[in-house]
Amino acid sequence: MIRRLLLTYLSFALLILVALEVPLGYVYHRGEEQHAFGLLEHDAEVLAAFVDTALREDDRMRVDMLAHESAQRLGGHVDIVDARGELVTSTHPGKHPPGSLATARDIRTVLGGNGRISTRTAESGGESVMSVAVPIHPGDAAQGAIRVSVPVAPLTNRIHQFWLILAGAGIAVLTTAGLVAVALARWISRPVRELERATRRLADGTLPTPVATTSGPPELRRLAATFHATAVRLQRLIASQRAFVGHASHQLKTPLAALRLRLENLEHDVGGDGDRNLRAALTETDRLAQLVESLLALARSERAGTVREPVDLAGVIAERTFHWSPLATGQAVRLTADGPTGTRVHAVPGAVEQILDNLLANALRVAPAGSAVAVTWRTVEVDGVSRVELHVVDSGPGLSAEQRVRAFDPFWRAPGAAKDGTGLGLSLVRTLAEASGGTADLRPAPARGIDAVVVLDPAGGPAAAPHREPVAAA
Repeated sequence: MIRRLLLTYLSFALLILVALEVPLGYVYHRGEEQHAFGLLEHDAEVLAAFVDTALREDDRMRVDMLAHESAQRLGGHVDIVDARGELVTSTHPGKHPPGSLATARDIRTVLGGNGRISTRTAESGGESVMSVAVPIHPGDAAQGAIRVSVPVAPLTNRIHQFWLILAGAGIAVLTTAGLVAVALARWISRPVRELERATRRLADGTLPTPVATTSGPPELRRLAATFHATAVRLQRLIASQRAFVGHASHQLKTPLAALRLRLENLEHDVGGDGDRNLRAALTETDRLAQLVESLLALARSERAGTVREPVDLAGVIAERTFHWSPLATGQAVRLTADGPTGTRVHAVPGAVEQILDNLLANALRVAPAGSAVAVTWRTVEVDGVSRVELHVVDSGPGLSAEQRVRAFDPFWRAPGAAKDGTGLGLSLVRTLAEASGGTADLRPAPARGIDAVVVLDPAGGPAAAPHREPVAAA
């Protein structure tokens, strides 16, 4: 932001300098030229008056002396011609062949009475010169003409020096404007930088420190103060929500355990038709306890830090499939795991274990007897970036496209699903996957059922510890 503000200020300053200095330089250029021609005209007219007097007295030596003295004083050359344009005297006679000056435009103009003074800028001997031609004795018929020529170099040098002065002044002004612009840009952007840092801290889950509101434009100071108040209130609301979920779940665990114990103690006292209702009450109590455990897990995942660490994915999969094998065997479901050993991913501590537990629990809940639940993992390229895909595929009834999207909503369950779930498992899976820098998605299985896919970032290096080989449970 500072660079953009600085570029904007300097662009405006440069435009203003160009708009002021270019016309000023042009005006000075024109003024110097007019002033130089005016001085040269004055000198030529004074010389013409003295030459007129010398010609009337027929003093050719005096005319020659006046021409050379004027040429030496002016640093140029003087040419004097008679009424026919023939050369009378010149400070560089070899320069003009006989009759050449009679055909010169400025001499012709003066001798013909078409102008009292004729000025020009031309090349003479490879050098730029400015010259003035004036008539001798202009009152009557001109007795002749005088051309005074001087180099343009002194005039050009003065003009160039003025342009250099303008350029130096412009650079000084731009430098000063740049220093002022840097200070001004820092002053304006200071609240914005504080807001950026506070926003980053808020995104990391930490309460931002109060944003300094004592400097910067009033609008940005008010924005910073409003943002801090909003951030504090948002953090308090989030903390209050998490605390409520955690406390409520902890407080419910003890009464639920006591309730189940009392219901179990009633088994000997209840018989006949009441036994079925008792079993239903025990089932609902177990489901409520499972719901409380899921709420606690969800609350812990939201409070967990975002620091990720390398995890031996193949080892965790082998451990969790070994743990779930007895349940799969009891349901006559084959549980298989297949993938490259030594695969490591980045994840928050405990996330991969909970993700696998929830996905396997869901898959085994819907898998029919005699089917298989396959756990596979592989490294793939996604937009030129290596990612690790974890797949848990079942052969259950599957879900529609809309249901696969809604399945990640908390407490959502598919129509006709068993009532023993809580509806929080997939929500917890997505929360843990995103906290680990990955994604979670449900896709249709190739044949039938659901392919639950979790994508995580790979972690380089060998596995931290050996793990059990993938097992298959029949």
